[in-house]
Amino acid sequence: MPIDDIDAAILRILSVDADVSNTALARRLEIAESTCAHRVRALRARGVIRDTRARIDPVAMGFPLQAMIRVRLTNHTPANVRSLADALAETPRVLQVFHVAGADDFLVHVAVQDTAALRDIVLEHITVHPVVRATETQLIFDLRDGRGLL
Repeated sequence: MPIDDIDAAILRILSVDADVSNTALARRLEIAESTCAHRVRALRARGVIRDTRARIDPVAMGFPLQAMIRVRLTNHTPANVRSLADALAETPRVLQVFHVAGADDFLVHVAVQDTAALRDIVLEHITVHPVVRATETQLIFDLRDGRGLL
């Protein structure tokens, strides 16, 4: 099903303020609360809205250093890729894992308290996997949200 103007407006508002109440959302859209609730449920059921999460500020939690760790593999079997992706996603302080095409195979976005913790992630959680050929770490100086899909 295509996204119509009302669905797009719902998604624009929720992408900025996921905590907005159904009443406030319906009021902003000038539609009935029941219609609004039905539309949001339908967007969830269709998988358009995947989830709603709290965004936690790493700095406020004591993890001011963010980095992107580039990972290259020795062997690209589906089992190796899945196994490593799962292990990386379960590593403490890992925010996101990207399986990518190109010179690198994975990009691992992490937030840590200091350079020693960053080193420990690389040495104790990434390079310990036999399928990992090389890593390269890039510090993130600034991170900004993009405009998004809508």
